[in-house]
Amino acid sequence: MLTFLHAADFHLDSPFHALPPDQAAERRQEQRQLLSRLADTARQAEVQLIFLAGDLFDGQRARPETVQALYQVLDELEAEIFLSPGNHDPYSPASPYGKFTWPDHVHIFTTPAPQRVELPQLGAVVYGGAFTSPYRMDGPLEGFHAQEEGVAAFGCFHGDLSSVHSRYGPIRQEEIAASGLNYLALGHSHSASGLQRAGKTYYAWPGCPEGRGFDETGDKGVYLGQLRNGRVTLDFVPLARRRYLTPSLDITGRDPTQALEAFIHTARPEDILRISLTGARDPDNEPDLTALTALASGYFYSASLYDNTTLSQALWARMEEDTLTGLFLRNMARRLQEAAPSERPLLERAVRFGLAALEGREEPK
Repeated sequence: MLTFLHAADFHLDSPFHALPPDQAAERRQEQRQLLSRLADTARQAEVQLIFLAGDLFDGQRARPETVQALYQVLDELEAEIFLSPGNHDPYSPASPYGKFTWPDHVHIFTTPAPQRVELPQLGAVVYGGAFTSPYRMDGPLEGFHAQEEGVAAFGCFHGDLSSVHSRYGPIRQEEIAASGLNYLALGHSHSASGLQRAGKTYYAWPGCPEGRGFDETGDKGVYLGQLRNGRVTLDFVPLARRRYLTPSLDITGRDPTQALEAFIHTARPEDILRISLTGARDPDNEPDLTALTALASGYFYSASLYDNTTLSQALWARMEEDTLTGLFLRNMARRLQEAAPSERPLLERAVRFGLAALEGREEPK
């Protein structure tokens, strides 16, 4: 049996433009701490192989302290480590991978064509390749087949299975099936794929180990794997310090503040949230987004709220009246039905203000 850890797409030194500068700097430091959590996971599982399938750095240049953090973590690990530079951190003599001397057990692939590393002590062989520029139109596995050696064969590549026309190393299912590999460790996709299989070859993307925006939501982490008698099993291990989450909060029949407070008591304060208020809202108890955002921001690392509620049916109770109020509501209901989704919030607000004016009530908030 062989044990391994598969990780990719750390994107160290990401700018985090959506956050204030102080939080962006803190997030970059937390990214470096991911490396220590990866090392702890590898040590606890006593893995023999570590596959880092590209985009460890967010760009071709890396901060010295980030390179040092990566070097120190990899140097202290005893497993054989394989690194396949990706489209964000392609290999070149001027890249961090080419400028520095790395530990002997860290194998960095340097050419687009697959390179081969023998591990006789493990009865295994590892193949891998590198991006050498930000784009790669040819496929990393194009025409590739592992040599038949009667040993475990692994691959570590950065590539894209979504389109044969991808500019990021297109990979086809048929190429995976024809590779002759037992397990193919891939990088590029930021969502964990789960264990996949093409022919006799198992493969996966672990996704990024920590989200950087609301297009990378939920738990993020790495895979721990085992190869036994030609079969592969994978376990997902969450590593993210903070998660990006987009929960929906139904406030139908509820006070918005109380509904948010109840939600807060069930959530983790370290996360970054974009909360969507849903359901039917009471015109007499409109959600105050400014106050609700302040409440959530005082608990979470970062939080924003969006009002995606609809007007309560009670607001339309007078629509059939043969009055000016009824005429106004019927006209507005027709306009709402014909309006684009982006126009509906403003029209609904006009309904509330108009109805308040017709009924002699105070203007809604």
